Amino acid sequence: MECGRVGISVIPAAVDYLDVGFCEVSTRRAVKPSGLNQSRELALPEGGPSMQSLHPHRGSIQEYLQELSDPSRYRPDHCPLCHGRDPLRAHGFYCRTLIDVNYDGTIPVRRYLCLLCKRTVSLLPEFALPYLRFSIQVIGLFLVSRLLDRRTLKEAAAAASQPNMPYQRGQFWVRRFQRQTATLCVALVSLTTVVPATDFLTRALQMLEGIGWIVAHRFLFAELRAHLLGWPRFLVPHGCRINFLPASSSA
Repeated sequence: MECGRVGISVIPAAVDYLDVGFCEVSTRRAVKPSGLNQSRELALPEGGPSMQSLHPHRGSIQEYLQELSDPSRYRPDHCPLCHGRDPLRAHGFYCRTLIDVNYDGTIPVRRYLCLLCKRTVSLLPEFALPYLRFSIQVIGLFLVSRLLDRRTLKEAAAAASQPNMPYQRGQFWVRRFQRQTATLCVALVSLTTVVPATDFLTRALQMLEGIGWIVAHRFLFAELRAHLLGWPRFLVPHGCRINFLPASSSA
């Protein structure tokens, strides 16, 4: 299966790219149809962002890859952006890299196009976190080993099957998770009983271990539009790009 942009090209000056393990994934909609297949592809207006939703599939990476051949199997029956009631049109794939315990490569992510608002919706598999290359399983194994079991960075990386991982990556995950712990404790209380703990960090990790990291992620992302490690600043509060207007000068 060939991955990439299908039938569209992008004007570089109009797009901001993220170096987060994606293959040419933009945070804005495409603005120009390519010469290939122009009669069937719609030009996507420059402007607001597309949206990531969770793929309904639950299972392994290999099972996920096998289910992508049928575009109608999980086709959204409405647009989550403009709430149009018509089913979305299959709009190809984009590729993103994924590193799991037993997998290191690229995976295709199916996209659908709303013919009403001309924006795309991509179905991200449940084992992948938005804007992070490493799977939930790898990150969870590392954080539990480092923060709950009090192991060194090197030992925690080995526990996550990443013995050669640079320590900066582990520290990055730790910092993001530490900022998110209080929010996670509040958000996940509907899935499990409150766990007695001396701090939010320990409580959040114990709750995630009890619930299951992927189950918790599915609830946070699908129901609360929350990121397990917190959205990057340019995507807060709900995973959508926002622009701040300059403050008006007082008279």
